[in-house]
Amino acid sequence: MTKYMLTVHGTADDPTEFDMEAMQPVFEAVDRFNQKARDAGIWVFAGGLEPIEVATTVDNTGAEPVVTDGPFVESKEWVGGFWVFDLPDLDAALEWATEASKACEGKVEIRPFQADT
Repeated sequence: MTKYMLTVHGTADDPTEFDMEAMQPVFEAVDRFNQKARDAGIWVFAGGLEPIEVATTVDNTGAEPVVTDGPFVESKEWVGGFWVFDLPDLDAALEWATEASKACEGKVEIRPFQADT
């Protein structure tokens, strides 16, 4: 089995403040999807992230660390949440990502973790 990370991407077109009442059906759909993943035994971990405006970046590649408010790159897309699942192959990851995208009403990227050595 391979661990896959399924990331949900937000875009600059997304509102920065969600109407919680309007988002309730999405939250419920994601809760059902999460339970299905737990029941299937593939669940490792998942979480939603706070908005990009609260990100902090640390760069300690020079002589002194530099801490900056905001994301590392200026981008039109960012990660808004993720799942980590233990799956047999990419085909299974594609099936789960398809359902995840429907549940969260957003794009979902699939990336396998590097194999343990």
